[in-house]
Amino acid sequence: MALMALDIGPGDEVITVPYTWISTAEVVALLRAKPVFVDIKPDTFNMDPNLIEAAITPNTRAIMPVGIYGQCADMSRINAIAEKHGIPVIEDAAQCFGAILRGQKACSLTLIGCTSFFPSKPLGCYGNGGTIFTPDDGLADKLRQIRIHGQKVKHQHPLVGINGRLDTIQAAILLEKFTVFPEEVTLRQEVASRYNSLLSASNLHPQRLPLGFTSVYAQYTILSEDRDALSKSLQARGIPSVAYYARPLHLQGAFFDLVERS
Repeated sequence: MALMALDIGPGDEVITVPYTWISTAEVVALLRAKPVFVDIKPDTFNMDPNLIEAAITPNTRAIMPVGIYGQCADMSRINAIAEKHGIPVIEDAAQCFGAILRGQKACSLTLIGCTSFFPSKPLGCYGNGGTIFTPDDGLADKLRQIRIHGQKVKHQHPLVGINGRLDTIQAAILLEKFTVFPEEVTLRQEVASRYNSLLSASNLHPQRLPLGFTSVYAQYTILSEDRDALSKSLQARGIPSVAYYARPLHLQGAFFDLVERS
């Protein structure tokens, strides 16, 4: 919906990361635009702003960073680069709703912020759901139309849209869960702080949280030199773990013809 509101389509390019769930780039391909992948930083796992300008071309129509595992990408630097080139930024905050970057909350950092309320997210409903934030009244109005099949007045469809409505029951669940959401974020942060402390003397490396960033810890994520052995050790103790995004998007068959290869 955010891409549609920006009139992105065939021949356009959207800069994003290959280390994320497929939906981030999938929606670009669904509009017959081209995802252009820039790598992540090895310590934060988020988009590396140093690589963005080299990926910008005359066809670049948007930059879409992802706030992975609960913390925002470095939106301050990304926004500065985007402003320099006149490119809108869409914040994929599906995993970091509730996180703060230098005093500003996720979903309020760019022209358009998107989040998910899938049950496994920091604020989850009992099914599918999500929301879009924008400070632009014109875009907000257009997004509302796209959300209901391009309809502004009943039975009149000046835009091509989709069925993007949030189920009323899921909305009611979210309203109730939102009342305890701040406390849940605090509890997640307390658990993560304890993990960080206990792992500080090990050879495991948690996701780095830069100064001025907070995380809602959608997942507590660590790097290990021997991931498989660590996973087996955890499993033997009844502790679940999973290797997230073991195959990045630029190696997925769905994008084989969309990515330039050297």
